[in-house]
Amino acid sequence: MQGWLNRRWYGPPGTCAALEPLARLYGAVVAARRRRAAAAPALDAPVIIVGNLTVGGTGKTPLTVWLAQQSSRHGWPAGVISRGYGGSAGGVRVLERDADWREVGDEPVILTRRSGGITAVGRERTEAARAVIARGAHIVISDDGLQHLRLTRQCTIVVADGARGFGNGRLLPAGPLREPLERLSSADALVINGPCEHPSLCAAAAHFPAHVLRMDLVPGEAVALASGERRALESFGGSPVHAVAGIGHPQRFFRELSARGLEVLEHPFPDHHPLTLAELQFGDALPVLMTEKDAVKCAHLADPRLWFVPVEALFSEADAACLLELLLRTAASFAGAPGG
Repeated sequence: MQGWLNRRWYGPPGTCAALEPLARLYGAVVAARRRRAAAAPALDAPVIIVGNLTVGGTGKTPLTVWLAQQSSRHGWPAGVISRGYGGSAGGVRVLERDADWREVGDEPVILTRRSGGITAVGRERTEAARAVIARGAHIVISDDGLQHLRLTRQCTIVVADGARGFGNGRLLPAGPLREPLERLSSADALVINGPCEHPSLCAAAAHFPAHVLRMDLVPGEAVALASGERRALESFGGSPVHAVAGIGHPQRFFRELSARGLEVLEHPFPDHHPLTLAELQFGDALPVLMTEKDAVKCAHLADPRLWFVPVEALFSEADAACLLELLLRTAASFAGAPGG
């Protein structure tokens, strides 16, 4: 079902027109919810939202890691919060490095290991923010949460996938949008993940008066799940490799590997899919490369065929400086405000 919708959401503008009445109803619910939203409670630290307008992955987590690392390096200890999608833990939980993804979700485990900051998960993001502030965070970065109206915010960064953009520009279920494109007008920056290829991104510029920045997700060396051995991706050339991706946009991962000269046998899975060893058996001894997000769920599989490929967010010098200035200005303005 998800594949069917994706083909129509990101196809020509006229697709899914039959679902437009439902999309209008959804839009009315979104607008009413925003009108009725109570004022968000004040917090003792500034909050930066890293969110998206579309369903599915756009690259929020690597950007959140970059922001948290930069914040801490410049003297503002960061706290990272997330809903913890798919986790079973109730309430608010501050994560340790050995947190179980089945309890807290896969992405929060990566955030805990990579961000260098305190990470907390909880459906109520305000309470999660209070938890990391209580542990010493001077700035809070929310991985997702654009639509979580009960969370106050001093800065909003919207992330879009350069290849898929905003799809056909329609609201759910006729399109991939969780909010109308006009929502961009209240954001402080739009970060486009990869080359700006989709025509909807050009159309969205009319709604967006602030910074438009480009982010590239650069793969690092492959890491063996069983031993921690590292290998350059190019060393896997010369024979096919199986590529596994249970993320919002698996094709992005497959393209990254192909760009490094690898012959890729593609195995896409739904986002957050809990992979099993049986699903990673392909009847041969070829290497299996997966995303870091998938590796979180496969750490217990001591199979020498399994490798994961971590990625880092990379910006041009000018875009990195712009994003850093936005980050530090948000922190400094809050600190200088009454009660800050």
